[in-house]
Amino acid sequence: MSSVLDAVVVGSGHNALVAACYLAREGWSVEVLERDTVLGGAVSTVERFPGHAVDRGSSAHIMIRHSGIVEELDLGAHGLRYLDCDPWAFAPSPQGSDRPGIVFHRDLDRTCASIEAACGTRDADAYRRFVADWAPRSAAVMKSFTAEPTGRHLLSSFWGLDADGGGLALSSAFLTTGDALLDEYFDDEPLKAALAWFGAQSGPPMSEPGTAPMVGFAALMHTLPPGRAVGGSGALTRALASRLESDGGTVTCGDSVTAIRRAGDHWSVLTESGRVVSARTVTAGCHILTTLDLLERGGFDHATLETWRRRIRVGPGIGMVLRLATGSLPRYRGAPGDGGDTTGLQLLVDDRARLRRAHGSALAGDLPPEPAVLAMSFTALDPSIAPAGEHQVTLWSQWYPHRLSGGRDWAAVAKSETDRILREMDTWAPGFSSDVRHVHTQTPVDIERELGMIGGNVMHVEMSLDQMFFWRPAPELAGHRVPGADRLYLTGASTHPGGGVSGASGRSAARIALGDARGGWLRRGWRRPTR
Repeated sequence: MSSVLDAVVVGSGHNALVAACYLAREGWSVEVLERDTVLGGAVSTVERFPGHAVDRGSSAHIMIRHSGIVEELDLGAHGLRYLDCDPWAFAPSPQGSDRPGIVFHRDLDRTCASIEAACGTRDADAYRRFVADWAPRSAAVMKSFTAEPTGRHLLSSFWGLDADGGGLALSSAFLTTGDALLDEYFDDEPLKAALAWFGAQSGPPMSEPGTAPMVGFAALMHTLPPGRAVGGSGALTRALASRLESDGGTVTCGDSVTAIRRAGDHWSVLTESGRVVSARTVTAGCHILTTLDLLERGGFDHATLETWRRRIRVGPGIGMVLRLATGSLPRYRGAPGDGGDTTGLQLLVDDRARLRRAHGSALAGDLPPEPAVLAMSFTALDPSIAPAGEHQVTLWSQWYPHRLSGGRDWAAVAKSETDRILREMDTWAPGFSSDVRHVHTQTPVDIERELGMIGGNVMHVEMSLDQMFFWRPAPELAGHRVPGADRLYLTGASTHPGGGVSGASGRSAARIALGDARGGWLRRGWRRPTR
C-alpha cells in the first residue's frame, strides 16, 4: 500500500466510523486512530460487573434508525440487530396519586387509551392531534439532519409542510419553546412533564426558544420507536468496524493523536507512540475543542483558533449516570400488569418545575434540589447483557454541573449524590434500591475523563438554537470544514446535526470529502494507490 493514505479518521465514535465506512466503500484507503483501548467512544459496551455488558454512553438508539444508514451500509450483515422498545416510554403514577401510569406504545390508539385512563378524554384527543401535527414536522427535522446544513437542503426538507396560518405560523411553531407547545395542546401537568422530560434529553430546558421540535420528536416514535441493539450499544460500532474492515479499512486503538500538521500536499497525523501517519485527507471525529488543540500543536494559527474557542459554548454540563446490576426490574407505581413499563424510557418526573429547578441549579454550579431521573432497563428486552437471574438498570439524572460551586470536588460528592438518586428511584419504584447489587457511577468529570466529552456534555456543545444547523459548532466551522485547512473535515456530535446516535454527521462529512475529490483535487492529478 502507498505510504500516503487517502484518509485518516481521528477517533472511533460512531460518526467517525460511519464516515470511515462510506470512504472505504468507495475504495479509499482509510485508517481510524483511537486513543482508547475500547472502540466506539460513547457508543460502546464493556464488562463493568461480572457477566454484565454495560454501556459506557448511549443506550437507546433513536435517530440512526430513521436515517437509512443501517441499510445503506448493510450493517445487519455485520451482526447488528435492533429490538423495538415498545412501549417506548412509561410515566408512573404521580406522587401521592392512585391514577394509572401513562404507557407510550408504538401503537397510537393504545397510547391514547392509556392517556385517557390517566388524564381524561380531552388530553387523549389532544395527544392524537399532537401526533398528527408533529409526526410530519419531525420527519422533516430528521430529513434536515441527513446532509450538511445548506439553505437549499433545509428549504427542501421542510418544503410542503402544512400549517394553519401559513409559513409564519409554521416557523413560529418550530421556534417556540417546548413548554409553550405542551401548554398549547395539553392540560394535565404530569403528561406535560413526561413529554418535556423526553424532549430535554437533548440538553436544553424546554423553556428555551427553539425546543418545541425536541418535544415534537415524540410523535415520530409512533412511526419507529427507539431501538435497543442486541448485546449493548457497542453492537453498532462493532458492526461499523466489521463493515470498515471488509472494505479494506483499518482501526488502531490505544494510540492517541497528539497533533495534526499540514505537510505540503498532504496531512501528517502524529501519535503518542511516535507514528507519523500521512494522508491526503483527515476527518476529525473527536470533540471540536480537542480538534482545535490538535491543529494548534500542528502549527495552525493560535489567534484564529482562540477566536473559535471563545465562540463555542460547551455549557455547564448535562447529567450524571448510575449503571446498576440488580436482582429484578423496577416495579413502578401505577404500572400495567404486563410489565411493559420497563421496555423503554421511564420518565420519572411529574412536574416541570422540577426540571426548571434542576437546570437553574446547574447554571449556578449546584446540585439539583431534587434529582430528575430517566431510567432504562434493557434486560427486559435483551437478557443476553446480564447473567441469568440478574438485570441491568441505568439511571440518568439531569442537570448536573461539571464545575461545582464553592470549590467542591466531584470525588467528594459522588457517593452522596449516588445515594440521593437511588432514594429518588425508591419514591417511584418502592424498594428498588434494596435489590441493587453493583453500582458504577459516572459523574460529569468521569464522563469527560473516560469519553473525551469536554465539560461532561454528552452532546459536546450545547444544543441551543444558536449552535444548531448553520451555526454548529460556530458559523465559521459549520459545513464540516475548517477554514484554511484544506481537505480536513469535521464530524461527531460537535457538528450538525449534533448529539445523539444518528450517524448523519459522519455520512455528511464523507459525502463532502468524496465530492471534493471528484470535483477538485482528484481531477488535478491524484491517483488512488493500488493495493
